[in-house]
Amino acid sequence: MTSDQSSTSLPSDAGLQASTGLLTDHYELTMLRGALRSGVAQRRAVFEVFARHLPHGRRYGVVAGTGRLLDALARFRFGPAELDFLREAGVADDATLRYLESYAFRGHVWGYAEGDCYFPGSPILVVEGTFAEAVVLETLALSVLNHDCAIASAASRMVTAAGDRPLIEMGSRRTHELAAVASARAAYIAGFAFTSNLRAGHDYGVPTSGTAAHAFTLVHDSEQEAFAIQVGTLGPGTTLLVDTFDVAAAVRKAIEVAGPGLGAVRIDSGDLLEVGRQVRALLDSLGATKTRIVVSGDLDEYSIAALAATPVDGYGVGTSLVTGSGVPTAALVYKLVARADEAGDAVPLRPVAKRSVGKPGRGGRKWAVRSRDNAGTAVAELITTTPAAPGPDDRVLLKQLVRDGEIVGREPLEAVRARHREVMAELPSYALQLSRGYPAIPTVFGPGRD
Repeated sequence: MTSDQSSTSLPSDAGLQASTGLLTDHYELTMLRGALRSGVAQRRAVFEVFARHLPHGRRYGVVAGTGRLLDALARFRFGPAELDFLREAGVADDATLRYLESYAFRGHVWGYAEGDCYFPGSPILVVEGTFAEAVVLETLALSVLNHDCAIASAASRMVTAAGDRPLIEMGSRRTHELAAVASARAAYIAGFAFTSNLRAGHDYGVPTSGTAAHAFTLVHDSEQEAFAIQVGTLGPGTTLLVDTFDVAAAVRKAIEVAGPGLGAVRIDSGDLLEVGRQVRALLDSLGATKTRIVVSGDLDEYSIAALAATPVDGYGVGTSLVTGSGVPTAALVYKLVARADEAGDAVPLRPVAKRSVGKPGRGGRKWAVRSRDNAGTAVAELITTTPAAPGPDDRVLLKQLVRDGEIVGREPLEAVRARHREVMAELPSYALQLSRGYPAIPTVFGPGRD
């Protein structure tokens, strides 16, 4: 069972060797230390995660990483090793260490469902608890969501550009080893069909795919021998890499070895637009009319779109995918928007917001509804500081993920993937254009705007 396939409470005996407690910034614990000293640590508080803007020219963002964040929250603990480090480094005093020793998040979390889209100001995560237990989650939440949302947002654009042709995520060699796993998961949510990353297959059930690199051809005494060994090992349905030397000669050798039933050939270099056409014509002339052509080599959504008229059958994407196609972070922030004036569950919350130039806040706990017309097409993102009554065609966006410390929002990855397809279908056609533009729908702040 993968971590996305069950619901559970936050375990009191979380494996301390896998603790996520130190995946945080120093200043989180500095604030905690000061809050314990001043007495505000137990005041109820609400933090929200949102983006002030989308990356330049992008028309929507994709929520991804929620499942990973819930897993990380379940392991946000401080055992003896973590506490010893904090003590020796002078980060925490005795009072802070005592607090962290028994730390467990016991509050509530709401969020946009994973796979949904978001827009400027969308409160994609709402965290409510005491100031002490919520403030220390900032770095963890942002590090997971900023990365995964960026990757999924880029992947979604690539899927749109590819149309019905499948995409393979193959960027593991271009990023941090653990970021590669998260990237594969995020890409799958957005519609990629496969990943080359085996850890993503193990941890999340993402289908894996892979055959051979140029080194396999070069280590054999001839290209034909390499092809014969690969076909003998993996069967004629395999994909042969044909651009180590001469592409046309390699295609002929591939069909000679595997027969016209060869599964696919892969081209990783050259003018893919022209070479793809030439290879298709050559395969057809050799009777290999069902042999597919997969192309790779520094592809992004724009080069994929440019290949739409070329008779290729699939794409392998690496560097651009794992770097967010030039936008490696979603620019999400984690801000305090409401707090009580003293400790106690019954004490009312009041809006708070910073007023700094260029980064003003919008106080008050938010609710979100996606306004849709009679045809089910999204027309606006309605954000309010009081619960909004949705119309018959509207969709409420925030779902509870954690209730009184218990994780209630886990769901299978396939359900998340299906949701993204459904959400993309409700966006106006303007959202699918790759040219630079404005957000696909406006964000409208309703009653209670602060």
